Amino acid sequence: MLNIQKLMSDEECYRAIRELRWNGNAQCPHCKSSGIKRNGHSSKDDPCQKYYCKECEKYFDDLTGTVFANHHQPLKVWVLCLYFMGLNLLNRQIAQELGLCESSALEMTTILREGVEQKAPPISLSGVVEMDDVYIVAWH
Repeated sequence: MLNIQKLMSDEECYRAIRELRWNGNAQCPHCKSSGIKRNGHSSKDDPCQKYYCKECEKYFDDLTGTVFANHHQPLKVWVLCLYFMGLNLLNRQIAQELGLCESSALEMTTILREGVEQKAPPISLSGVVEMDDVYIVAWH
């Protein structure tokens, strides 16, 4: 049986998060200043970069201010969960694929859905709007 978690690493996930979030120019999530300096890692094996803002004098890391922050699951589990959600897998199937209990998978998918909804631009319709089919995602 193939373990999908072995196909990717936390280092790759953190690298992708940094690229998507800051495109090489990290900013303080508290004051939006670009006057920051790298401040190491929590441990030798931790791929999460820590930072210090020279402007507001606060510390933050790659995940501060994101839906991935302050959770005990590794980042690659969150990324895979998001991927499986894109495939429209059930929470039960996501839990099985990631080796989680169903309640953990439900909590993760709920957090990710709410994060996507918060970032979605407001929908503005005008004129005549036609609809054929409506698909409602479970729990909405």
